[in-house]
Amino acid sequence: MRELIDLLFEERTLPAEEFRRLLENRDKDTAEYLFEKARIRQRENFGNSVYLRGLIEFTNYCRNDCYYCGLRRSNRNCERYRLTEEQVLGCCRMGYGLDFRTFVLQGGEDMRYSDDDICRLVSRIKEEMPDCAVTLSIGEKEKESYRRYREAGADRYLLRHETADISLYRKLHPEELTFENRRRCLYDLKDLGFQVGAGMMVEAPYQTTESLVTDLLFLRELQPEMIGIGPFIPHHDTPFKDFAAGSMDLTLYLIGILRLMFPQGLIPATTALGTIDPRGRELGILSGANVVMPNLSPSDVRAKYLLYDGKICTGDEAAECRSCMASRIESIGYEVVVSRGDAPGWEK
Repeated sequence: MRELIDLLFEERTLPAEEFRRLLENRDKDTAEYLFEKARIRQRENFGNSVYLRGLIEFTNYCRNDCYYCGLRRSNRNCERYRLTEEQVLGCCRMGYGLDFRTFVLQGGEDMRYSDDDICRLVSRIKEEMPDCAVTLSIGEKEKESYRRYREAGADRYLLRHETADISLYRKLHPEELTFENRRRCLYDLKDLGFQVGAGMMVEAPYQTTESLVTDLLFLRELQPEMIGIGPFIPHHDTPFKDFAAGSMDLTLYLIGILRLMFPQGLIPATTALGTIDPRGRELGILSGANVVMPNLSPSDVRAKYLLYDGKICTGDEAAECRSCMASRIESIGYEVVVSRGDAPGWEK
């Protein structure tokens, strides 16, 4: 396995069969060796810097009915909310004062917000805070909508592909949602000059090693600037409520693999990692991640944006989240930097 890791370290890719071997033969020693190599690439490209992204969950309405998600439209127990434009701007202003220079506007696919609404919101943030980046994470749209968001000033777009295994995609989503359309969206975003984020769930229901190999090969093909992965965690009001959560160990192992594949990639240590283990986000950084996303949403709505059960930081104030995350990062020898944290080589 060390020879495979060395090959991945040098070549940034492996044949499909070797990816499968690397995933199926992981053990503690192999993982530690992988993480050592991942930290080399991490420090070569980013030093000990970790980038902050201020997450603003501005709506939990969603037109989709994904079987794993607590925001799915069929969940009648979800207490819905929408933030106003002024509330979102207020979150950004507060975040700016806490040294955030990237804001991630995330929501379900809520059709109440028109393209005009999104463009106006992005424009206002960029006009008031021109040294900041704006990331959107609002799902599948037509290319013309994405073009308008880009022209309004949006810099990045997060759209996790969830799985590139077509048969698994069908098991996780209703039939009106297809991997082909998700893929089309990601390539439209790339074509329009966004910094693009993709990524998959780890140990989702029915996922196999072959599914994960397919994900790695798809990411190699797509070459996104951002790769966000996290363990599957069930939500009690979904069809997958009785499935076991994914493991932290495999998620960390995949972060290490992704760092070797994408030495300059922006890879978050996700909230889901912190949810399944108190030190999950720190371990994510030590495995190769270099981004954390504290929550800037108003504290009275955080508990309503539950994609999965047990989500952490639902009661914290933004300043608490920021301060706590900075101390945790410093405790493992890294430093939070005041920066937009763009992908190296990306032009505004």
